[in-house]
Amino acid sequence: MASSKETYRVELRAAARQLGERGLYSAAKWAAELLVGIEPDATPAPSSVMDTPSSSGSAASGGRLLHLHRSGGSSFRRRLRPGAAEAGTPLGGVSYVSTPIPDDDAFDVGVDRYLLAKTYFDCREYRRAAHVLRGQTGRKAAGEKRKEEETVELEGSLGKSNAVNQELVALERELATHRRTGAIDSFCLYLYGIVLRDKGSEALARTVLVESVNSYPWNWSAWLELQSLCTSSDILNNLNIKNHWMKDFFLASAHLELKMHEEALKRYERLMGVFRCSDYIQAQIATVQYSMRDLDEADMIFEELLRTDPFRVDSMDVYSNLLYAKESSTALSFLAHRVFLTDKYRPESCCIIANYYSLKGQHEKSVLYFQRALKLNRKYLSAWTLMGHEFVELKNTPAAIDAYRRAVDINPRDYRAWYGLGQIYEMMGMPFYAVYYFRKSSYLQPNDARLWNAMAQCYESDQLQMIEEAIKCYERSANNNDTEGIALHQLAKLHGMLGQSEEAAFYYKKDLERMEVEERQGQNFVEALLFLAKHCKSIGRFEEAEHYCTRLLDYTGPERETAKSILQGLKRAQSVLPLMDIDHFAM
Repeated sequence: MASSKETYRVELRAAARQLGERGLYSAAKWAAELLVGIEPDATPAPSSVMDTPSSSGSAASGGRLLHLHRSGGSSFRRRLRPGAAEAGTPLGGVSYVSTPIPDDDAFDVGVDRYLLAKTYFDCREYRRAAHVLRGQTGRKAAGEKRKEEETVELEGSLGKSNAVNQELVALERELATHRRTGAIDSFCLYLYGIVLRDKGSEALARTVLVESVNSYPWNWSAWLELQSLCTSSDILNNLNIKNHWMKDFFLASAHLELKMHEEALKRYERLMGVFRCSDYIQAQIATVQYSMRDLDEADMIFEELLRTDPFRVDSMDVYSNLLYAKESSTALSFLAHRVFLTDKYRPESCCIIANYYSLKGQHEKSVLYFQRALKLNRKYLSAWTLMGHEFVELKNTPAAIDAYRRAVDINPRDYRAWYGLGQIYEMMGMPFYAVYYFRKSSYLQPNDARLWNAMAQCYESDQLQMIEEAIKCYERSANNNDTEGIALHQLAKLHGMLGQSEEAAFYYKKDLERMEVEERQGQNFVEALLFLAKHCKSIGRFEEAEHYCTRLLDYTGPERETAKSILQGLKRAQSVLPLMDIDHFAM
């Protein structure tokens, strides 16, 4: 039976309550956030979500993205891509699990907001709970929160721990017996999957977690554990998951984790057809845009999220990375101040503050806050990776290597950590090791031009001198929107070194066109003009050569004198040509 929006509401309302009762507060919060993200129906819901929506009622047709404005109102919504599902359906759209019987308050929207506030409260996000309820002050809860914050500093120092849960063997034996006899529910299957994961039995853990989500699909924590075990698209595609709308959230998140950005974006945009008001989906779309280097679009979405949810901390660490990349120090300072006041002992808050100090060049303070984040969550991947970057800035090579290795231990698909290791070994004059790590990072993030540039520079090093391999890397970089303009210039120089003047001229010309569009001038601009002037003269294209030489006369330095010499040679050559023609006809 196809699910309507009201079905989603009933299922999510029941899930938020059941998960909260079982202490799965993060999963309960996720369900409650989706619940309030469902746009109220203006008209009765259609009988089937698979029905095709009418074009006249589509607010999402006619454009890939809605351009947001900083002063935009609360009616902010994204447009879907042409062809994306509009009003009706996530990809699966089928609920195979019995829909919970609605309570008397099933149609009370205020109950949904209360559930959301309760999940925030259970997660100790007291300010967000008060904001959702609007009329509540939450002073007592905030005071309790401040009391608990004072205990955090008593945590021990960082360091690898070899501690093992001695009860895992007994737990596994007991849970395996219950599973074999069928006397196990979805939540115990979820627990069993975690036990198997910690013991290293990843294949069986995936099987058990699939059984858990098939039995009770609303436990987002189980989906996330399953996602962490899907390290390739092949593993993901071979999962035997039943068709339920929660599956679409999982696949979208898994595609994002696997760097399959286009697929993730399509799924999230399709899910927006039902969950139009979902801040979670908006944050995920912004994260996808950031990963695809569409920084301006992601920036606008994050700004709107903060406007509608001013006490939000979830996903704001990604926003801080974006602001860092854009060098938006004022916006990053404002964000750091805001999260500090909201919840200064969230790992994300510490990471945001660390990014702020890093952008200011205060790397020691940045390391301090990254370490604080790791005290709160030792498996916080971004903190390990970014702390490694800070140690590089501080020239603390051993600490940087340790941080990067801890990051790849947590998630072997973190291309930034592999890239950091490559940088470290390149700085240490060990290009063979550096190339290995750069190759790992470029495999995981093949569309990032910076990774290909880094690997190419290693191949160019005095120890390797693998020019052909360097050219291949620079070509990959140029084909992936090398915004720094390194690849085109280096391709021109390397082809010139190999005596391939036509290829060198081709890349010098492309680089010159790029610099003209970007209104950049410098040594690379002069070098391109000089090479093209000499090349055009050598192949008899005198007018082009004269054009490049004339432009060089606007610069000072030896290039100007060289241009004058080339122009004189061109005049002599051009004066000789008519005489040769006369002699030819005289004969």
